[in-house]
Amino acid sequence: MMGAMLLSRVLGLVRETVITSQFGFRLDADSLSIALAIPDLIFMLIAGGGLSSAFIPVFSEFLHTEREREAWDLFSVVVTVCSIAAIVLIVVAWLCAGPIVSWFAVGKSFQNLQFVVPKATLLSRILLPAQFAFLIGSLLIATLYSRNRFAVPGLAPNVYNVGIIVGALLGPATGLGVAGVVWGAMIGAVIGNLVMPIGAMLRLGGHFRFSLDLKTPGVAKFFKLLGPIIFGFSLPSMTLILSQKFASPYGEGANYTIRAANNLIQAPAAIFGQALALGAFPALSQFFAQGRMDRYRLQLNKTFRQVIYLTVPSSVLIWVLAPIIVELVYGYGKGRSPADLARLTECLQAYTFGLVAWSLQPVLMRGFFSMHRTLKPIALSTAITGLFLLMLWWIRPGGPSPMPFQSIAWATDLAFVLLIFLLYSALQRDVGKLDAAGSWLTLGKSLVAAAVMGAATFGMAALLPPHAHKIMVAAAFVLIFLVSAWIYVWITGRIKMPEIEYVDRAMARLAARRGSAPKAEDP
Repeated sequence: MMGAMLLSRVLGLVRETVITSQFGFRLDADSLSIALAIPDLIFMLIAGGGLSSAFIPVFSEFLHTEREREAWDLFSVVVTVCSIAAIVLIVVAWLCAGPIVSWFAVGKSFQNLQFVVPKATLLSRILLPAQFAFLIGSLLIATLYSRNRFAVPGLAPNVYNVGIIVGALLGPATGLGVAGVVWGAMIGAVIGNLVMPIGAMLRLGGHFRFSLDLKTPGVAKFFKLLGPIIFGFSLPSMTLILSQKFASPYGEGANYTIRAANNLIQAPAAIFGQALALGAFPALSQFFAQGRMDRYRLQLNKTFRQVIYLTVPSSVLIWVLAPIIVELVYGYGKGRSPADLARLTECLQAYTFGLVAWSLQPVLMRGFFSMHRTLKPIALSTAITGLFLLMLWWIRPGGPSPMPFQSIAWATDLAFVLLIFLLYSALQRDVGKLDAAGSWLTLGKSLVAAAVMGAATFGMAALLPPHAHKIMVAAAFVLIFLVSAWIYVWITGRIKMPEIEYVDRAMARLAARRGSAPKAEDP
């Protein structure tokens, strides 16, 4: 999963590079960012965690207790009902796209509004049908997760990114302009989230039949779990959407800048936090279904500490290397200026202080979801979302205490840190005492090792000559990253952090795969 997430994020950076080189930090890019808010809301509130997180525990309970036929009956009813609901939701969003886009764009100058609103409305309506693929695809992928199949789920976002890249490259040449991006996204979504998962599920013996029999065992439990997620506004789902709303008054390019910085910081959050949370989720669901809570707590503690171990150095590296990262990813095309890149760099550096909390959140949420408990974590997330909204309103231009553009990122960091403390305390009350002392120790040691690594990274980056060619900058970045990672691993090994065993196992597994590769004369 981490390998697939890494590939996805690399392609995601390529995607951002292509979009920026084609459209820059200007109104086309702002229109695209605002247009994505409506599909993002549909996806993140339901498919981006809700459907799969509610479905996997119930499906796994049947699957791991020798009730496979009931598992597929449940799947059939859930897919049928969710397909109907998705179509209705997409039609309503398509009809309401204009007013919603106008709300997000409030704060821009009148002239900019005249360009952004119709463009963003068109782009949003083109992309909305792709949400059917995301919604139903999340259920298909959930059946694969439940059977510990991770290849196709890992490839789905990569196919989606390839579609966007191709669309962005062909858009100007075909006369579609920025609309090429959303057409590519829709095609990539259908292939990656519907076609591929259907093929994988059928190969594994999956079954589907159209059914609206709501009395099927497990259906009531699924919708009971799903309800709080649909009707509650969780912080991860709403953070970027609300940030888009409050970024509009900061001028041209602000919407795209906040999305660009968010995309960069989400790379390590997905590679480490999301991947480890998804990898642990089926195991946590299985341990809970079997009543093995000692194994449950052990798995949760190990995953929690591992995420800390991996994301602390990531946040330090991104903060130190932010100017280089921004230049390599977004420093192309004529539609950007040094001021655009500087503002993006400052925003990215601000986001790094919340990276550890961002990455821990999916682990804790899936700790609740694996026990079929959704109301409490969603209620806590909703409360913090309300606080986040209040902070954005307070610091907005024209608000009670106006603050610079980067304050949006600082408010996000604070909200996620508060959410982690609340979720951890609540989960501990439900599952028994967790190893908080061990987690604090891991955090402390990781910070010490990352501080030494960060100083070395800063020194190496300072040696890079100004205005160097991008190929040289890219090569230097890779070298600095590898040396910095080695420094961190070496230090954590010397101070005997148990989390280093994860790196050792990963390296050993890679070496074993290379050693077991078939020889030329093998059949």
